[in-house]
Amino acid sequence: MNAPLAQRIPFPPGLRDTLAAMLGERFTTAAAPCGHHGHDESHFPDAVPDAVAFPESTEEVSAIVRACAAHGVPLIPFGAGSSLEGHVLAVRGGLSMDFTRMNRVLAVNVEDLDCRVEPGVTRKQLNAVLHGSGLFFPIDPGADASLGGMCATRASGTNAVRYGTMREVVLGLTVVLADGSVIRTGGRARKSSAGYDLTRLFVGSEGTLGIMTEITLRLSPVPEAVAAAVCAFPTVDDAVQTVIQTIQMGVPIARIELLDAMMVRATNAYSKTTLREAPMLFFEFHGSPASVKEQAQTVQELAAGNGGLDFEWAEQPEDRSRLWAARHSALFATIALRPGARALTTDVCVPISCLADCIAATEQDLATTGLVRTIVGHVGDGNFHVVLLVDPEDEDEIERAEAASRRIVQHALDMGGTCTGEHGIGIGKQDFLVAEHGPAVDVMRTIKRALDPANLLNPGKVVPGL
Repeated sequence: MNAPLAQRIPFPPGLRDTLAAMLGERFTTAAAPCGHHGHDESHFPDAVPDAVAFPESTEEVSAIVRACAAHGVPLIPFGAGSSLEGHVLAVRGGLSMDFTRMNRVLAVNVEDLDCRVEPGVTRKQLNAVLHGSGLFFPIDPGADASLGGMCATRASGTNAVRYGTMREVVLGLTVVLADGSVIRTGGRARKSSAGYDLTRLFVGSEGTLGIMTEITLRLSPVPEAVAAAVCAFPTVDDAVQTVIQTIQMGVPIARIELLDAMMVRATNAYSKTTLREAPMLFFEFHGSPASVKEQAQTVQELAAGNGGLDFEWAEQPEDRSRLWAARHSALFATIALRPGARALTTDVCVPISCLADCIAATEQDLATTGLVRTIVGHVGDGNFHVVLLVDPEDEDEIERAEAASRRIVQHALDMGGTCTGEHGIGIGKQDFLVAEHGPAVDVMRTIKRALDPANLLNPGKVVPGL
C-alpha cells in the first residue's frame, strides 16, 4: 500500500558542521546525491534525505551514529538501492549512510568454508574474489545487491530451495547500535548455545535495530557438475504441480523458477530469447555428474507427466549464464512492457502444498484488474512474486494495484503463508505484519524501543507506529 511520508525532522547546522569536519568530501548535502539516495525500486514516492555520508570503517560509523544521536537526527543505511518496499526512503529526513566505500572482503577461510566482509560488498564482487578457491556464495536474489542490504532484508532468491536464505548463512555480525556502541554477535563456529541469538535478531531487521558493519558468512563448495534446463507447460497449474512433486520426492534441485506466459513474452522481448510463450519452469541441478543426471531424469519424467513441452538443456556455462541473466532481468523486462510505468511488486510465500491453489487464486484475481502484470517465483520453496504495472500519475490504477496486492497477501495468509518471502516489510506491508503476527508485533515494538529508544534508526519502517 502507498504509505504517506511522515513529518520530517530538521537537520541541525551543528550536525552538518560536525560531519563535514569528520568526513570532508565524503559528506554532502548536494541535491543530486541526496536525490539518488531518496529513491529505490519500489513504487513509493521518493523521500530524499537531508545529507549523505560515506563512511569507511566501523569507527567512522560509530562516530557518525553518536553525532546523529546527540542531535536527534534519523539515520538510514543505504546499500545498492535495489529494495522493493521503500526501505531506503528517508520518510522523516535525516542522514543516508552509504556503504559503497565499505566494500572490502576482509578474510576468506577456505578450510572452514567461511568469509568476513564489509556491508558494501556485493554478491557478484564476493563471488569474483572467491573464483578459483573452490567456494562460492550461493544466495542469489537476482539484483547485484549489497551483502549488508541482503542481511537487512533477510534476502534469499533463486538458490534458496537448496542453499537456504541469509538467515542460514550469516554466522556473525559487527553491529553499531543506536547510541554508537559496537557489539559483535555470533562467530565462526557452526553452532553455539551461548545466550540469545542476536545475529538472527539483526538479520531481517531492515536497519531499524542496528547498523551492520562486518558480516561473517558461510560459503558453499562449487558443485562438481551443473546443468540447467527449461520446460514449457500448458498451464501454470501443470508447472506448479511439477514443482510440488519434485520437492515432495526429495529431489535436491538447486533452482526451480516459474515464469507465467506474460513473463516469458516480456523476457523474450527484453533479453532477446526465443522461449515458447507459455508458462515455464527454469531448472538447475548441482552435484556430481551422476547425481545431476539422476536428478534431471527424475524431473524430466515428472514434467512429462504434467504435459511438459520442449525440455531443453543449457549445459555450457555461457548458455546457463544467458538463461539466468534473462531470469534476473524479470523486473526490468516487465517494466519494458509498458514504458513510463512503475512496478508495484508484491511477494508471498506459502507451504508448498498450498502453492497451486494460491497461484490459481492470484491468477483469477489479477484477471479482473485490467492491469499489465506478470508472475514469477522461486517456487521451489513456495515463494512467488507479482509485478503490476501502473501509471504513477493515475491514482485509480494505483488503487486497483494496491487492492489486488492486499488480496494476494490475504490469500497467502489464509493458507498459512507469509506476507513476504524475501522483499521485507519496509513501509509497504506494515499492516500485513500485524495481520500475520498479531500480538507478537508488540514484542517487536518493545525490542525496537529497547535498542533504539529515540527511534532514529530507519524510522517509519517495519513496525507500525514507530
